[in-house]
Amino acid sequence: MGIDFFDPERPGTDVNELTPETNIDGVLSALETIVAECAAQKSRAGYFAALYLKVTKAVKEAIVSKQFQNASQLEKLDVVFANRYLAAYHTWNNHKRPSGPWAVAFDEVGDSSDIVLQHLLLGMNAHINYDLGIATVVACGGKPIENLRADFDAINMIIAALTNQVISELGQVSPLLSLLGLHASNANFALLQFSIDNARDGAWSFAEELSVKKTIEREPFIAQREVTIKKLAEKLVHTAGLVNFTVWLVRLFERKPVNEIIGIMNEYRKRQIVINS
Repeated sequence: MGIDFFDPERPGTDVNELTPETNIDGVLSALETIVAECAAQKSRAGYFAALYLKVTKAVKEAIVSKQFQNASQLEKLDVVFANRYLAAYHTWNNHKRPSGPWAVAFDEVGDSSDIVLQHLLLGMNAHINYDLGIATVVACGGKPIENLRADFDAINMIIAALTNQVISELGQVSPLLSLLGLHASNANFALLQFSIDNARDGAWSFAEELSVKKTIEREPFIAQREVTIKKLAEKLVHTAGLVNFTVWLVRLFERKPVNEIIGIMNEYRKRQIVINS
């Protein structure tokens, strides 16, 4: 599948001409540009970008308030991780195909039948389930992966806290979202079964396995992971029967203007998130 382990995305695409960000301020600036671009173009890609901008702001605040024992190492992981999203976005924006999980997420940007929650989860699925494990190994630079465990958990704690906050606030744009709870007993309903904790644990297990692979083994191992996470992405948007009707009903009552939803998602309330590391 042509995946270069050391490149943010596939080699041979326009994204390789994109200079990777080197610090968290650069990441913030890049994300702010994407959010503004998506709002102007009324692109649903801005939903996840706005969420990710909130997460990155919270990470920077935690670094500034010295909540981490090794802030420079934490920032390195955060920047390597973020560059994978930025690469995927610009690959897609340059009319190229990003990795499988991101391809599904961005393909859905033009689908008006998806609810806001689906767009958010598609982004989280690609970024946590696929990108995070790879970014963790890259950030290790050949050192024992366990050295990054505390930073890995810290970033995920921030992601979980901010994501839960955003989802709880989705009532502003999706007043019937709670109807999805009627299908909570449906074990095959990926939209409800998606768990940040499970995604985090799966990403760490993937990183552990990847870190001990020989160089020649890494490409096929990553390719296998890509296929698996792409299938999960497809389950997040392919609904049927009563579930499909419920998703349709939720979408019917969602606030319609995409740029207005992005604006609400982009509202940032400074919030203290204490990290024990």
